[in-house]
Amino acid sequence: MTEKAKLLIIEDEQAILQGLIDVFVYHGYQVDSAPDGRLGLDKALSGQYDLILLDIMLPKLDGFGVCNKIREQDKQLPIIMLTAKSSEQDIIAGLTLGADDYIAKPFSVRELVLRVEAVLKRSGGPARQHAVIRLGERRIDCVNLCEIDGGRPNHFSRREIDILHYLLRHCDRPVSREELLQRVWGYRHAEVIETRTVDIHIAKLRRKIETDPKQPEYLVTVRGEGYRLMT
Repeated sequence: MTEKAKLLIIEDEQAILQGLIDVFVYHGYQVDSAPDGRLGLDKALSGQYDLILLDIMLPKLDGFGVCNKIREQDKQLPIIMLTAKSSEQDIIAGLTLGADDYIAKPFSVRELVLRVEAVLKRSGGPARQHAVIRLGERRIDCVNLCEIDGGRPNHFSRREIDILHYLLRHCDRPVSREELLQRVWGYRHAEVIETRTVDIHIAKLRRKIETDPKQPEYLVTVRGEGYRLMT
């Protein structure tokens, strides 16, 4: 089964929020939510999501402010703005700040799902690769495969970056060795494969990203479950 994208819906109207969650869960997406702009911004910048559905009229920080702050740190994260405002000025403002699309309430569910699919397709879909991975004070340049201003000349293999991306997208839970072999290495029957390749790659990553690899802070082992990336 093809992995679906993980969406973050930032919407303060509970009825609309729950309706959107139900729709996208039904269509197979992973869905998280936030009821105000401040919490939504914090979640959006965590690196866990493939697309943001962002209402404009939000408490604490409006959608324009959220979009602007996201774009200061992430130029690629797809954003679709949702709003009751439909004037040309509002549309231009949202798109100027870097939104990928704009849909006015009330909208049809089918149209919204199609818009999300189209934006994800343009952006590279659920496997969208983040240009920079942040782990505490560390920043990893995923294009040039090296650490940025980390004080150490760390260089990463493409496979190591792929592992970090996958763990980052699923950092809300442990990921088993079998799942990594299936999703990152592409082995179809990972449960019957005897290999230490995952353990070796994890050990190499820890030597690069951890202050003390024997007591990891970011790439931790969950006994009996697998590995989890703590962001």
